[in-house]
Amino acid sequence: MKHWLRPGLLGLHVLAVAAVGLCVVMGLWQLGIYEGRQGDAQDGARQQVEPLAAVWQPGEAFTSDLKDKRVSLEGRFADDDLTVTRDDGSTWLVTPFVIGDHALLVVRGEGKRAPASDATDLDVVLEPSESGGRALGPDRDGVRTTNAISVPALLNDLPQQLYGGYGIALTDTGLPLVDPPEPNVSLTVGLRNLAYALQWWVFGAFALFMWWRMATESVAAAKARLDAPDRFAE
Repeated sequence: MKHWLRPGLLGLHVLAVAAVGLCVVMGLWQLGIYEGRQGDAQDGARQQVEPLAAVWQPGEAFTSDLKDKRVSLEGRFADDDLTVTRDDGSTWLVTPFVIGDHALLVVRGEGKRAPASDATDLDVVLEPSESGGRALGPDRDGVRTTNAISVPALLNDLPQQLYGGYGIALTDTGLPLVDPPEPNVSLTVGLRNLAYALQWWVFGAFALFMWWRMATESVAAAKARLDAPDRFAE
């Protein structure tokens, strides 16, 4: 230990601690900027609402870039309410929202019944058709039931021509709203800052390696000098 705490090495130790500490702090700072930009991108996606016709036309397939997109609708609700029993035990009330000669299935909120809505403008979050859905079950108290929002399974049970996905309402229509998924933000947003963070940590690791190498060589040289008189004495 006395060799490691020699005055000649104390300065090296202090320099190494300062260099590694600086690299760690700078890396955390850049990581914070990256996470902040991810959060800003999510907030921007939540606030950005486009007309449905600008991003999706009737008859077109639901593509990956439509998922979680927020759009505005102009039309009216049909009179064909249905309920969807979710895996977590909750019940969603879904109503076709008629837009021209097609309709988009819209999750109005949680519950089995809702007052009629005369809304003509609606904001929704688009989601793809779900799998494993079955046809509508028997009419119960005026509302038919299914287990998933599966457009192919519902095509023959509803009079409207349906879009190939559905929307989760952001506009109040008389029921507690369903929380939409968080916007899917690309990990490349702010990627340069993430790269800077990794770069700083690599610098810190290199500084730690250089400190270890220089310190061990200095200690080995000091021990060799102390052992030298003993060898000559022999």
